[in-house]
Amino acid sequence: MNPISIGLTEEQRQGVVKLLNTDLSDAYLLVIKTKKYHWDVIGPQFRTLHELWDQHYEAISMNIDAIAERVRMLGGYPIGTAKGFEENATLNEHPGDLPSADEMVRRLVADHEQIIRNLRDHVDQAGEKFHDEGTADFLTGLMEQHEEMAWMLRSFVEGTTLTPSGDRETDLKVPAAV
Repeated sequence: MNPISIGLTEEQRQGVVKLLNTDLSDAYLLVIKTKKYHWDVIGPQFRTLHELWDQHYEAISMNIDAIAERVRMLGGYPIGTAKGFEENATLNEHPGDLPSADEMVRRLVADHEQIIRNLRDHVDQAGEKFHDEGTADFLTGLMEQHEEMAWMLRSFVEGTTLTPSGDRETDLKVPAAV
């Protein structure tokens, strides 16, 4: 096989591959959690969350493939085992736990925010430390997708009551019983 000659040293490429494999591992755990919550959600928010999480699952699944292919483009090999994903992920699982719908949302927000923080760091490392602007740009796109998913989920649990004029109520008042 011919050596890869794309303007990056072997050390730079391997450094970026390591970052990408962490991102791949986190994405894989997040897609598992998202699908599990998609299956298990109950309550008045069922339909909304069930459909939203199906959309998120599809987007994250596409990202998983894109991350793995980026690893291959750089001459590396993507992690491809559950054990490898678990060992390299920064996210945590909650086996055997079935939280409420609101708690599911909160956990997914926290996971997306963890991934966003990681991606910000990986964008900086890819560009500044490893001089791989292509991967930095790729990771920026992933980060923007996670920011949007986190915003959608955060908005779901952070809703506040608005007055008829559109102002936010600061103190929610419960009407007196009749």
